[in-house]
Amino acid sequence: MAKLYINEKNQKGHINAELYGNFSEHLGRCIYEGLFVGEDSEIPNTKGMRNDVVAALREMKLPVLRWPGGCFADEYHWKDGIGPKETRKKMVNTHWGGVTEDNSFGTHEFFELCEQIGCKTYINGNVGSGSVQEMSEWVEYMTFDGESPLSELRKANGREKAWKIDYFGVGNENWGCGGNMTPSYYANLYRRYQTYVRNYDPNHPISKICGGPNVDDTYWTEEVLKTCFENAPKHVHGFMDGLSMHYYVHPGCWENKGSATQFDEKTWYQTLAKALYIETLIHQHSAILDQYDPEKKIGLICDEWGTWFDCEPGTNPGFLYQQNTMRDALVAGLSLNIFNKNCDRVKMANIAQLVNVLQAVILTDGPKMLLTPTYHVFHMYKYHQDAMLVDSYLEGVRTIGEEKEVMVPNLQESVSIDQDGIITITINNLSLEESENIEVSFTELSPSKVTAAILTNKMNEYNTFENPDNVKEVVFEEFKVTDKGLSFIIPACSVVQFRVK
Repeated sequence: MAKLYINEKNQKGHINAELYGNFSEHLGRCIYEGLFVGEDSEIPNTKGMRNDVVAALREMKLPVLRWPGGCFADEYHWKDGIGPKETRKKMVNTHWGGVTEDNSFGTHEFFELCEQIGCKTYINGNVGSGSVQEMSEWVEYMTFDGESPLSELRKANGREKAWKIDYFGVGNENWGCGGNMTPSYYANLYRRYQTYVRNYDPNHPISKICGGPNVDDTYWTEEVLKTCFENAPKHVHGFMDGLSMHYYVHPGCWENKGSATQFDEKTWYQTLAKALYIETLIHQHSAILDQYDPEKKIGLICDEWGTWFDCEPGTNPGFLYQQNTMRDALVAGLSLNIFNKNCDRVKMANIAQLVNVLQAVILTDGPKMLLTPTYHVFHMYKYHQDAMLVDSYLEGVRTIGEEKEVMVPNLQESVSIDQDGIITITINNLSLEESENIEVSFTELSPSKVTAAILTNKMNEYNTFENPDNVKEVVFEEFKVTDKGLSFIIPACSVVQFRVK
């Protein structure tokens, strides 16, 4: 039996809603077909945005959306995506499939999408192939409410009032697809480019995100911070509000990532072990940030994370379309719990990607749409958003997977309390075979009202357009309320959520 001790009086930090963010790139069928079908489409839409997808994202409570990339961001020139659609410049998407990008989804469409969803905006600027002037003018076009040639151009294109940018990424993966730069070279470019990301609205300053490391590249982190902090005024914190970090999970090597649906038990545990490794990465890069920013003013921004397997057979390999199983659900549950528990430094996270690409929360096929197991985890976890992390400890956790030459804990959790005093508990059972008895004890709380939900199935089960509800969140009733808390059995291969008042 395992015991979960919760000290609801010991609040350890604020869980930013942005930890539950997402990422949308001009890649495969994420934007086109997934989010945007055009106003003339027979698929029900509002100003070109799919009504079914928007409704699902609102229900999931999507807090922030990153766009237009990804690698695409550093070859994207924003002026190609404004004005009448019939006159917009076409380009070749050299990173993703070599297809023609017609730029019918651009700046105006992105903000329209975010307004329909009700989420914050995260724009990624072009450092790799763009100029300082181009980036500066884009920010002015989007956010300046006064009179200038660029604000007048925005108005001529149909938007009178300026938009608000919540986050702005100055480049993307500039150690790789964003220019193959050295860290000191990029950091000097960052200092220069960010200078011209002006705050035209003093009541809504833009949070600037500096391009950070790939996986465990602590040298990049150290050199970028060293350069950005050199002779910088103390109050500007290295000219940044956040430092990004990217980490993708796959059980094989980069060249052979394995199938999204056909895998054995050993591969299951290998994948979950790699998912748990993100906490080690957070601690490694946070230790370097602590040297430069001990007050933790700079957030670690995990703006690309999730599973990356081989694309589905018969699909364009440049489109990165993959199915989504219970394995993906557990990766999502583990990762979100880790972000919660490290909310003192991790301030935003954006799973890759929103629709039809990598670990998507939604898949579409023409007029059809389905919610993936990952979507259901995000839906179950949405109550953590803007809540306070509270102290929790799991006693009796066992190490499993040894017979598969992989070692992971059988249980993992996080706990929060919201402004109404409702406690949210999210627990994952990583075991494929064994359920576990769990007793929950609170410091003072005597539960008066408890609801629960569960997502569970066999490890490689997933949803199809013929059977979209094969894996879905359902009400969980197999628990008892005790004097001290709760008692229940968590099934193998499952994610469970409790709401306790």
